[in-house]
Amino acid sequence: MIFLLTIVAPIFAMIGIGYLSVYRQWVTEQGLKGMNSYVFNLALPCLIFNGATTPHPGGGATAFAFFTGCLLSYFLAVLLGRTLLRMKLGEAGTFGLNASFGNSGMIGVPLILAVYGQPGLAQLLAIIGLHSLILLPIGTVIGEIAHGGQAPVLKILRATVASVLRNPIVLAVLAGFVVYQAGIPVPRVARNFLEMVGASASPVALFCLGATLVAFDARRDWPSALLCAGLKLLFMPVLVGLVGWAIGLPPLQMAVALVTAALPTGANAFFLSRRYAAGAERSGATVLLSTILSVVTLTVLLLSLGAG
Repeated sequence: MIFLLTIVAPIFAMIGIGYLSVYRQWVTEQGLKGMNSYVFNLALPCLIFNGATTPHPGGGATAFAFFTGCLLSYFLAVLLGRTLLRMKLGEAGTFGLNASFGNSGMIGVPLILAVYGQPGLAQLLAIIGLHSLILLPIGTVIGEIAHGGQAPVLKILRATVASVLRNPIVLAVLAGFVVYQAGIPVPRVARNFLEMVGASASPVALFCLGATLVAFDARRDWPSALLCAGLKLLFMPVLVGLVGWAIGLPPLQMAVALVTAALPTGANAFFLSRRYAAGAERSGATVLLSTILSVVTLTVLLLSLGAG
């Protein structure tokens, strides 16, 4: 228990410091923009590429269990939004995205690395490489259909996939996969650089995550936001765990899949909902509530997995 608290407490403390720094205006908007650019375009890609090119067992089974449970969670949440909550299609689509799209970059990478080290990170990379590539196009298609088809859906879908493939984090995963599979050695000087820059990724990413939470208001449409947060933090891990159990995932892979499934909602879900004016306030509230509640749910999950 004490060991786990020494890992989890600093992670959420850094998120809290980021939130407080922006709330108290200790960090300017321009300064935060620079930090976000640094961590997104350089630090996290270096950390991820370094992990992807380090010898590791494949994460295909981990990714299969995760995305099977993830897609089930997405479509069940959409169905719930349409039938029980009487949402329009666009709102139900973003509701589903909020219930399935986790913050695997800014909180998943630091948490998995801290608890499970490089072997755990290698499993997470298999998920990160496909995370946005699978979920965002689905959300985009539903958003476009609900929006009245003002632009050709296939054109929007191609643009979305192209945008995801230009994402520095996705590129780092793909590049690392190619280098590792091709057996291309990474020079020691390059490895030292990757490790040095990558070491700054976790604290800066967590700080930036906390800073972005200031923009969200949990008081708006909080009952449905709380339900969505519950689906993300509790229901999706159950689905992923059932799939992992059915295919016989080994302990490390199962743990990484479960913890990744239990991550709070990522901000990309909010940005998509704002783009289509489909439940943006609910989405922002879900991001904030799920992040706050994950302090408890992730701690309990990690304890149940024997991490403490």
